[in-house]
This record gives sequence, C-alpha cells and structure tokens, in this order.
Amino acid sequence: MANLLIIGAGGVSRVATVKCAMNLDTFSKITLASRTKSKCDEIAAFIKERLGVEIETAQIDADDSDAVVELIKKTGAQILLNVALPYQDLSLMDACIKAGIHYIDTANYEHPDVAKFEYKEQWARNDKFKQAGILGLLGSGFDPGVTNVFCAYAQQNLFDEISYIDILDCNAGDHGYAFATNFNPEINLREVSAKGRYWENGKWIETDPMEIKMEWDYPEVGVKDSYLLYHEELESLVKNIKGLKRIRFFMTFGQSYLTHMKCLENVGMLGIKPVMHQGKEIIPIEFLKTLLPDPASLGPRTKGYTNIGCVIRGIKDGKDKQVYIYNVCNHEECYKETGAQAVSYTTGVPAMIGAKLVAQKIWQGKGVFNMEEFDAKPFMEELNLQGLPWKIIEMTPSLGE
Repeated sequence: MANLLIIGAGGVSRVATVKCAMNLDTFSKITLASRTKSKCDEIAAFIKERLGVEIETAQIDADDSDAVVELIKKTGAQILLNVALPYQDLSLMDACIKAGIHYIDTANYEHPDVAKFEYKEQWARNDKFKQAGILGLLGSGFDPGVTNVFCAYAQQNLFDEISYIDILDCNAGDHGYAFATNFNPEINLREVSAKGRYWENGKWIETDPMEIKMEWDYPEVGVKDSYLLYHEELESLVKNIKGLKRIRFFMTFGQSYLTHMKCLENVGMLGIKPVMHQGKEIIPIEFLKTLLPDPASLGPRTKGYTNIGCVIRGIKDGKDKQVYIYNVCNHEECYKETGAQAVSYTTGVPAMIGAKLVAQKIWQGKGVFNMEEFDAKPFMEELNLQGLPWKIIEMTPSLGE
C-alpha cells in the first residue's frame, strides 16, 4: 500500500481525496495539503463523516519546492498527487525530483504571466526523473487524461491505423447563474479566449477564438453548439498516436456564456498584466475571479449532464472504421457522492486512478510520461469501477470528409 500526499484543496481535490479514501486497499495513508489549511480540514471532515476514514492535513505553499520536500519527508509520502494550479506544476515536479517520489498531475504547466500551456518544460525534466528513478505521470484528468486513454485504447485494441480524432467535451449542466466558470476562472477564461489550434497533415493550424463551430448530437444530452479550441492533450497525442492525419478538440458553450465572456474581454477584464487602479496595481482577471462564484460552490446548484469523449476513425483489417468512445456523468449524482459537481468529478476520479495504477506498479517507468504511453486496459477497467463508466458505439465513417 502507498503513502500519498495530495496538494490542492479545490473541487477536483475534494473528489480525488474522497475517492482515494474509498480505495484504502491501495492508499495506506493520505495527507491533504494546501495554502489554506482550513479548506483541507473541511474536506477531511467530510470524509470522516461520510466514510469514517481519517486523513491528515497540512499547510503548504506549493510554489516553495524546499518546503514541499520537507513536507514529503515529514509525511513519508511515496507519491505526490498535484491537484493545485497548473502554474505550480514545475515547483512540485522539482520537489519530487529532490525527494525521490513519484509525481502525478491533471493539467500541463501554464506560466502565470503568459496565456499559454504546453508540455515543453515538463518534458524537459524527463532526464532528471530518470536519474531520480521516479515516474512523472502528466495529465491524469479527463481531458487531458481519460481522452488520451480512450485514444490509446483505440490504437492498442480497435484499429490497425488511426487517421482522424475529434475530442468532444460537452457540459450541459445548469447552475442558475448568469455567468460562472466550472473550474478556476483564470484557467478557464484564458483557455477559452485564446486562439484555437488543431493539427492536420503534419502541421499546426491556428484559428481565431470560436472561429470554427459545429453542431454535435451528444448521447443522453442532445445537439449542442461545439467550438474548436486548442487543448493540451493534442500536443502529446500528435507524438504518440501513429499515422494521424488530423486531430481537433471541441467544447460546448451556450450563447449567454460567450456573450458575457466577449464583453469582459472587450473591456479588458481578462487581462493578465497589472494595471493601476486607485494607486494600486491589480491584475484584471484576478479581480474578476473575486467577483465570480467560487467553482467549488456550484455543486449543490448544478443540474444536468456532462458528455466527454473521442470520435476516432481509422483502418481495421483493411476496412474503414469509426467509433465514438465517451462517458456521460450526472452533476447531481456526483454531488451526492463527493460534494462536488461533475466537472470536478470527471477530473478528480481519473487523478485518483492514475495514482492508484502507479501505487500498484501496474503503470511503471522512470521518466516523464503522458497517459497514452501506457497500457490503456487497466485504466479503462478502473473507470468502470470508480464511477465513470464508458461506452463505445460504432459509427458510419465520416470524420475527415
């Protein structure tokens, strides 16, 4: 059994920690740490009341690698699960290198001063992870994460060659607010307002934000407007899914969300550079974050479903083939189980599964890896066991035409 240190105390952390506490056959000790210890204590109290399981809590500044190393030594942790902000990926990876323990996160590094996310700086630590004899598992959320595993499962079991992939992310939940984000507003709004990008015929093609739209009929949800974005899993899947001709990522947005976001962008509220306000410097998007509802507070208000999956087309036994692999998740059921809505649930559950497979040495290696570089079947089996069952449907081949 493994001694696990979880860093971060938002909605995703709540789900991941609850699910780890439900898998005590794997995790012998769980410590939850965050900058604000009271948030950890609240999650620990929830777990104690619901499951009768006691976890330890601690205060930590995730930007301080040396302090994290000291916490690792104090707790005796063997694995660090990073469910803090993507800005803190590198400091936590460096702490794991110094302490010699495995590292897992759910989203790739994003520089706090540049609206850009990429794996470059995390991949650059591959040699140091090898030298330390430890494994770094990147992007063990849903997208990235489960979507990568869906693609790996298709490559390993369903196709001889894959040509086209569309990753489709639909949140059809309704929280009742005029405008709110389902996860950290800074990350969410920077991601959505950035230029789109997809890969086709060996090169990246850039688009204006929300330039490409399609309608898609999501099973158990219905037809929704879906917009092309750049999303981080594309970067690794282009490397690891052989024979690709094109890969894209689409996400659903309602017109009200887009109207609010455009207005905020037009008046500068999505800015990430400091501006002067009454003699003080403020960062507009950080100020906006204080005005918006806390994503962690949306759980009891949100009703409806998410549907996230991959449409994959390729060749099997010389024949054209297309499949749709997806999961449907209910916001209200997620809240009943964990106290968080489905957007947090669909990220937190895979975070736990990634940690579980590393702890059980089912996924092994020295260095830095993306999800699709491992055998997909064990992860797919755990999804069905841990609350994110998936379905595969055969489709008439049309993707790429």
